[in-house]
Amino acid sequence: MPRLNQLQVYKQSLEEKYSRLIEKANAYRYIDECKSDRSAYKATRVLEKLDRLRYLNDNMSNLTM
Repeated sequence: MPRLNQLQVYKQSLEEKYSRLIEKANAYRYIDECKSDRSAYKATRVLEKLDRLRYLNDNMSNLTM
């Protein structure tokens, strides 16, 4: 059970990081395009990690059924 809690905490932190990066990318869109692009790129990397975590979570829930 601690492993599942650890995954939930990790998922929550990734979601918070993703939303911060998206907000930063939108805030810098007209001010500094380079910063905006970097934030958007980092956000896509975090989103990929979230997708992998969701896939893992779905597989784990299918195994318990």
